[in-house]
Order: sequence, then C-alpha cells, then structure tokens
Amino acid sequence: MEPPIIGLLGIVFLVILLFIGMPVGLAMALVGFAGFATLTSIQGALGQLSTVPYFTLASYDFSILPLFLLMGAVAFHAGLSESLFRAAYKWVGGWRGGLAMAAVLGCAGFSAVSGSTLATAVTMGKMALPEMKRHGYHPSLASGTVAAAGSLGILIPPSSIFVLYGLMTEQSIGALFIAGILPGILLTLLFMGSIYLQTLLRSDLGPPGPKTGWIEKIIEAKRAVPVLLVFLVIIGGLYLGWFTPTEAAGAGAFIILLYGVVCRRLTLRGFSASLLESLKTTAMIFVILIGAQLFGYFIAVSRLPSELASYLVGLQTSPYIILALIVLIYIFLGCLMDTMAMVVLTVPIFYPIILSLGFDPIWFGVLMVLVSEMGVITPPIGVNVYAVCGIAKDIDMVDVFKGTIPFFIAMIICVIIVIVFPEIATYLPSLIRY
Repeated sequence: MEPPIIGLLGIVFLVILLFIGMPVGLAMALVGFAGFATLTSIQGALGQLSTVPYFTLASYDFSILPLFLLMGAVAFHAGLSESLFRAAYKWVGGWRGGLAMAAVLGCAGFSAVSGSTLATAVTMGKMALPEMKRHGYHPSLASGTVAAAGSLGILIPPSSIFVLYGLMTEQSIGALFIAGILPGILLTLLFMGSIYLQTLLRSDLGPPGPKTGWIEKIIEAKRAVPVLLVFLVIIGGLYLGWFTPTEAAGAGAFIILLYGVVCRRLTLRGFSASLLESLKTTAMIFVILIGAQLFGYFIAVSRLPSELASYLVGLQTSPYIILALIVLIYIFLGCLMDTMAMVVLTVPIFYPIILSLGFDPIWFGVLMVLVSEMGVITPPIGVNVYAVCGIAKDIDMVDVFKGTIPFFIAMIICVIIVIVFPEIATYLPSLIRY
C-alpha cells in the first residue's frame, strides 16, 4: 500500500477514535505510533516514543503555555473580569442593546489576559447574564452574545491556539499575537454592530440600561487599568523586541499576581485554585502536544501533505478557491470536534499546502483561528453554548443556538474581510523589531 494511502487511513482511524471518546492526545499518539511503525519499523516507532515526549516538554518555548494559563487563572480569581464588565457597563450600558455590547467589550478585555474561549464565556456569563435578565433582555440575545463573544478569547492575544500553531509550524508566536490584534478589534466591532442591528429591528430584544455620568464612567474605567497595563506590557514588549514571548508571559503573570496581592483581591484559596487550574490545563495541553508531534512525524513520512500540496498546486484553478475549500473544511470540522483537536489534526496537512500556494503563514494562522472560533457556537459540539446553558439553566439550548446565528454571520463577514484585505493581519507583524 502506498504511504499517502496509509496516511489517509490513519486520519480516518484517528477521527473514529475521537468520535468514540478517546482523549485527543492519546488518540493522536496511538495513530502516530502505529502509522510510523507501519511505514518505517517498530524500532523506529519505539525510538520516536522514547524521545518525543522528553524533547517536546523540555523545550524552553513550551514554558509560555503554563505562564499564560496562570495569568488568566489569577486574573479570574482576582476579580478582573468583574471590573472589566462593570467598566464597559458604565460606558455603553445606556445604549439600546448596551448591556450585550458591554458583555462583548468585557470578553474582549478579558481575552487580553486569558487565552481560553471557554474561560472567557463562563467568566463573563456569570456576571452579564443576570444583569441582562434583570433589564428584560431576550434570552436568545443575552445568551447568544455571551457564547459568541467568548470566542474572542482565542483571537485577541495572548491565545493558546496561536501558541499551539506557532509551536507546530515554527512561526513567531510574538508575530502571531500581534497579528491577532486588528482582526480581534474588527470582530469585536462586528459583534457590537450585530447587536445594534438586532435591537434596531426589534427594540424589545435589548432595551437600554440606566444612564451614567462621566464621573462614574471614569471611576469604573480606572478599575480596568491593570488589564490594559498587562496588555501593553505583553504586546508592547513583543512589538519593541524587549521580550521574547515566554518572557512576556512571565511579566504578565507577575503583574497580575502583584495586582491581586497588593490590592488584596487575591486570597490564598484563590491563588491555590489558580495554580491547580493552570496545572491541570497545562498537563492536558502537553499530552495533546506530545500526541500531535508523534502524529506529525507519521503524516510527514506518509508524504500525504506533500502529495496533496503538489496535486492542488498542479490544478488549473485559483489559490483562493483552494483556500475557500480549506475554510469550508474547518467550518465543517468545527461542528464535530474541539478547537484544539481540530488544529493539531489539520495543521500538519494544510500548512504545507498554504505555503505551496504562496500564502503568508502568519496570516493563515489568524484566518485559521477566526474560522476555528465558529466551532465553539455551532451544533452539535458548540462548547460555549453548553457552558452558557450550564450558567443560565432557565434558558433553552435551542434559544442559545438561535441567538448565536447573527454572530456566526458576523464571523463569516470578518473572515471575508481578512481574506480580501490580508494587511489587517500582516501589517502590525511587519513592524516588529527583532
């Protein structure tokens, strides 16, 4: 049997294992080991199994993950998410649909200290949903807003998916972070525009909240300064070349921890919970990374990516048609599997194709994250939808999925804009000082 056919069968077998519930990292490791042994030898596969876990986890670059995870966990337990929502609430809460817009802005702000879409949705949902319910917001708009806006957690830096993509493709994590800024702002504005249009067509969906004076707005805005400071330290340090991504993660985690201690907003119990949450998530991601490395070696020796890239490049068609096909595949896979699983499965296959078509790898990383975001609000997986239903048990799941439809359309518009105007993602990284 030809190696590319074995590679294709390995992918099919991996998808079957994922559907029957095997953990992502273990499934990829199993298929990678078995496939590599089939194409080379059992001794070669055992050699990979004995060296890949150590060299993967011993890499200095991988220390960025636990540091960013710790930063997000400490920010949550120090109450920064509440400060962000209240600040946004005071500034835009008096508009029609203003509370929903405040939830979007709060999610965007919390994304600057948390790289998790699920954590962003859950954190903001606990505060925003009761407020919107109290002011008579329609359940579908309220829940759909929180579920969709939580997806900003993997686009606005720091992002765990950008870190994963950068490590797998050997692209600059700092450049990926900076590339996500303008698309993140664009998607935030599109979400707010979607809320405005919905409430313009049906005023009962989101009535305006109470008006606030400028003094109240300024006081609340000051409470969000620590998040702005962390964002400026991370992104500014990367942009000016002062920090490596790992050093930026350490600096961000230290500032958030210092803020929590000095302002007495972080208890010993909260700090212990932050460490435990970070440890559990780090262990899970590292298992996935080890599995992804083993699977990547198998896919490489199968020659499937290179054969597929040669075939697609040889077609007499526009590269954008092939890109559109890849985007559609991502949207389809997002309906069936977790974002991280989808990334580690597809990057070894699609990345060589993107390079052979002449597309910018940093730009494609942003595009991939944008499309991956759709999966967190689409059935049947839709993890953010399930998370919101867990918070607001009185809201039917069907209403949540209905509420996400306008935001899904906004995501599609954002993807189209980034494809038509790639400079949105590539301009800022081109200015980085190395």
